[in-house]
Amino acid sequence: MKKLKPLMFVGTGSDVGKSIINTAFCRILLQDGYRPAPFKAQNMSLNSYATPDGLEIGRAQAVQAEACGLECIVDMNPVLLKPTGNMQSQVVLNGKPIGNQTAKEYFLSDNKAHLFEEVMQAYSRLEKKFNPIVLEGAGSISELNLKARDITNMRMAKEVNAVTYLVADIDRGGVFASVFGSIALLPEDEKKLIKGIIINKFRGDIDLFSEGRSILEKITGVPVIGVIPQFNHITIEEEDSVGLMTKNKKAVDGKINVCIIHLKYLSNFTDFNRFTELDDLNIYFTSEVEQLKKADIIILPGSKNTVSDMQYLNESGLANQLITCFNTGKAIYGICGGYQLMGEKIIDPFHVESDIESINGLGILPVTTTLTAEKNSSQCNFNFLDSKEKCMGYEIHMGQTKSIGNSSPLATLANGLSDGYFLNNRVWGSYIHGIFDNTAVLNSILRPFLKAEVVINNYHEFKEREYDKLADFIRENVDVQAIYKQLGL
Repeated sequence: MKKLKPLMFVGTGSDVGKSIINTAFCRILLQDGYRPAPFKAQNMSLNSYATPDGLEIGRAQAVQAEACGLECIVDMNPVLLKPTGNMQSQVVLNGKPIGNQTAKEYFLSDNKAHLFEEVMQAYSRLEKKFNPIVLEGAGSISELNLKARDITNMRMAKEVNAVTYLVADIDRGGVFASVFGSIALLPEDEKKLIKGIIINKFRGDIDLFSEGRSILEKITGVPVIGVIPQFNHITIEEEDSVGLMTKNKKAVDGKINVCIIHLKYLSNFTDFNRFTELDDLNIYFTSEVEQLKKADIIILPGSKNTVSDMQYLNESGLANQLITCFNTGKAIYGICGGYQLMGEKIIDPFHVESDIESINGLGILPVTTTLTAEKNSSQCNFNFLDSKEKCMGYEIHMGQTKSIGNSSPLATLANGLSDGYFLNNRVWGSYIHGIFDNTAVLNSILRPFLKAEVVINNYHEFKEREYDKLADFIRENVDVQAIYKQLGL
């Protein structure tokens, strides 16, 4: 198989669709007999994933690895920034946290040379094993105030001589200005790397954009190689939490309403993707007390800062309403940080999250959490309650949660340890992300609301079909052969 040049997708801004298009080409290259691997030098996201060897990367690169038919490894995303509040982010380097920094400290300090060395070492290890590497940029390629310290976008493209395509979101408006401006602001050596433009999220008749395509090509000197329609018939995990703004925020009459509390530091919102397969369910994210009251099932999701989110629940009135919902018998479940919030107390003796050393939780579960400096990142196999079904998930958390009095574990891990706290069928908490991807868990929480057991196809097989559908859809709307030509085929 011929060695191809690296392929890169960059954007005019955040949430323009880089991750999805990157995922599509990971699958296209795999279908065509290559051995691709994804790479993103630096990701800023609260959606993360545990690698098989217990390290942490951005969830998007784990999804892209899956599209490549690979287990994810930390070299695919060597730098991960996880916002923690107060303009700070936890810096995760090569899968392990190395401390917290403010945005000013991270983006304006001189540490980027060292980080770029680490990034290039990771890339080099990948490049020796896979063909080609499919790189993803971050945000906009033309943030001039940050460009000198940018280790993710055109600096990376230039370093590896990547065949680079600019992705723009036409749905948000201003596509001509954003595409032209993004390219015009690049220095000449970087402009030469942009081999094509992809217009994403087009609504309506694509033929109506034929003149727009010609105009863009004329003013930029770069070909438009694809116009991708807005779609909702393919299910691929989203990377950017910006996408949460477009998700449903209200209860719906006649449906089983599953309410996800929209915490300020909500993490791993992909934990709830599998609910969308069930027509009887309405999934919505809310921070409104009135919408919380209408829920049949309430889920407290992961949080990157449980102390701050506990304060937020208290100040917003959500805490009192959650306790009322609990007292009236509503179903309430907590995942990771949400599990911690459901307990009696959260203790932060090492100031991992804030200057507050202790804060009372919701008091729904008889557990206490002590935040620790060490992070637990691991994939896990488990049995849920007394089910014989082998379940899968992953843990990413800083903290230990202990029962007050007798323990009542929710799950038994394959290594013999236990997880979570089971109060009753309607109330429990767990550290396991992805727990709802398992049919045994879905049946347990939906049994009071549905007449029959949930029958869902194998989730891995479902995702494989969706990757193939995405690849077919992109082939229909992007000149893939033009890209192959640029890659050296």
